[in-house]
Amino acid sequence: MLYAAVCIDKPNALDLRMATRPVHLKWIEANLSTIRTAGPLLDPKGENPIGSLFVVEAESLEAARTFMAEDPYNGAGLFASVDVRPWRMTFGTFG
Repeated sequence: MLYAAVCIDKPNALDLRMATRPVHLKWIEANLSTIRTAGPLLDPKGENPIGSLFVVEAESLEAARTFMAEDPYNGAGLFASVDVRPWRMTFGTFG
């Protein structure tokens, strides 16, 4: 099943995000069989990242939550919140 994870950064955490980014990207590359799509959420001007959006494939909601807890951004304390919910793709495709 697919799950959407909306991860919101703590305020004023851009430096932490940038410092953790290389290990975060390696984690993504190592988990492309689970991560269907992902990318940063941007501020209203579309300039700076303020969070992350993932769509992951997992056996259960708990498995999806456990997987997202392994994101190095989460381990570094970047996220103020991580909301994981079941998701159904109705339109579009993953590229």
